[in-house]
Amino acid sequence: MGTFKALVLNQEEGQTSAEVKELTLNELPAEEVLIKVDYSSLNYKDGLAVTGKGKIIRNFPMVPGIDLVGTVEESADQRYSAGDRVILTGWGVGENYWGGYAQYARLKADWLVPLPAEMDALRSMQIGTAGLTAMLCVMGLEEGGVTPDKGPVIVSGAAGGVGSVAVSILAGLGYQVTAITGRPETEAYLRELGASEVISRAEMAEPARPLEKQRWAGAVDTVGDTILARILAETDYNGVVTACGLAAGFKLPTTVMPFILRNVRLQGIDSVMCPYERRQQAWQRLLTQLPENALGEIAQLISLDQVPDYAERITNGQVKGRVVVDLNR
Repeated sequence: MGTFKALVLNQEEGQTSAEVKELTLNELPAEEVLIKVDYSSLNYKDGLAVTGKGKIIRNFPMVPGIDLVGTVEESADQRYSAGDRVILTGWGVGENYWGGYAQYARLKADWLVPLPAEMDALRSMQIGTAGLTAMLCVMGLEEGGVTPDKGPVIVSGAAGGVGSVAVSILAGLGYQVTAITGRPETEAYLRELGASEVISRAEMAEPARPLEKQRWAGAVDTVGDTILARILAETDYNGVVTACGLAAGFKLPTTVMPFILRNVRLQGIDSVMCPYERRQQAWQRLLTQLPENALGEIAQLISLDQVPDYAERITNGQVKGRVVVDLNR
């Protein structure tokens, strides 16, 4: 083949630029598996990388995009052969290694998982890194003993990618879900996904006392800081809070009292370095436990040329749900 399209980031005098360029296969990194990419997606971390608002990328030039799905064209690893359908999420791809915003990618075999046989490529990126993270959060709640009969669960950043998928999965499993959002206009959307109650971000961002009235059997927190502190202060005895994001900040202004006096568990959730077997388990559960009719509500499709604009929007809190990047559009 001749050339293919890729979004390439460069930096000059501290300013990040993003440009769609024509590249050749010889310009790709020398990794084990060559993949023809069908779709990637736009996550909050991608938005920070593309706009340069976060210190996500330190080596330039860089092709961003922390996830992708596509077809193996060549493989030097016996685990994969030409024609295999694979998914990539995490492992520093799109940050330290060239990622998914290109029509071709070369990646380590260890970073890949097979695309579940019953899942099509588009659906996998409607789910993407955000959906994988959401399912890992749900699994963390279950492993901590939080079942639907224990009481309401709460999801912060509920209109975002992780939050939207978490609301939908939890509601589908029978949990009573309360959604936190800073955008009142998303209330109808969240209720369609299954939220039984929607409360404002401003209410939950009020500084909490060390212990507040018990309200939540469990929580999925995607934002951190004062909202996470309030959730912890309001979590029931023996409750579990799964934390996977820091969009509001990395500090945690709380005390040890929820953990000691109420036996609350704060479970960190990481999808970047998640082991292969757990990734496979999460993807299989997403296939069956994320309602397929929710994906139309959750996801929208854009072209590679639109990524810089949508990256700006997602960092400004102006994107609802998931954004899928069609590399052939």
